[in-house]
Amino acid sequence: MKGVFLEHIMELIDRYLQAVKFSLPRAQRDDIIKELRDSILSQIEEKEAALGRQLTKDEQVELLKKLGSPMHLASRYGKQQHVIGATMFPIYWRVLKAALGLAFLVQAGASIVNDIAANRSDEHMWRLVAETQAGYVCMHMQGTPQTMQLQPVYGDVLNEVRQFFVDRFQRLKDCGVRNEQIIIDPGIGFGKNPEHNLQLLAGLSNLTKLGRPVLLGVSRKSFLGGLAGTGPDARLPAALACVSLAIAAGAQVIRAHDVKAAVETIRVTDAINAWSREITN
Repeated sequence: MKGVFLEHIMELIDRYLQAVKFSLPRAQRDDIIKELRDSILSQIEEKEAALGRQLTKDEQVELLKKLGSPMHLASRYGKQQHVIGATMFPIYWRVLKAALGLAFLVQAGASIVNDIAANRSDEHMWRLVAETQAGYVCMHMQGTPQTMQLQPVYGDVLNEVRQFFVDRFQRLKDCGVRNEQIIIDPGIGFGKNPEHNLQLLAGLSNLTKLGRPVLLGVSRKSFLGGLAGTGPDARLPAALACVSLAIAAGAQVIRAHDVKAAVETIRVTDAINAWSREITN
């Protein structure tokens, strides 16, 4: 199992390194793959020796995820900066992190990549999404997680978020991601103030008309607490009001903490919507 599993991971990474925008010489790419294979095998063998048994596939995946962490990559591959060059190394590191992390997760059975950083400029993650054919949640965020809530500013938040997705559709297509793989998420609370969030919710049908499933995540968000005057654990009624309106506007995926309550809300909303369409027709 270990040999086949590891070789498939290496094949995914090798094919990805060939697909990224900048090119590496074949010899250098081979060196990277050999270094990764040797490193992963030694880590697995060390762990198995300590346990006195073979690792299960799930245990291998957990170990591989750790090997793909930024801290491990920086400590292990930082030494190659003098070989690759100061300019190329940051790019190389991002490629390696994306390739390791996503290849391990997809090989382990993950079928969807939830990308909160779809506003990135580099294409490494998208090309690996195309390679693995995983589902892809494209989320809008202004800024970074560290800066997004400092002072979000929009001229027209609904049109700007809509145009962001239109632009991303083209970039994803250019990277080989099929339209059928994409789900869009307006990113409620990610680089938006309470008014921005409400405007997006009110105009959600403009996003559902883009032709891709819309995912909405409002569960326990702080802007709901500001409106309802409640703490995180008491925001369920406010969140369900948003869920009902989102389903009526055409949203197809809801991210929720309180799954049972969300499912019941969706069922009732769907039933009302069905009668609404019947009456309209």
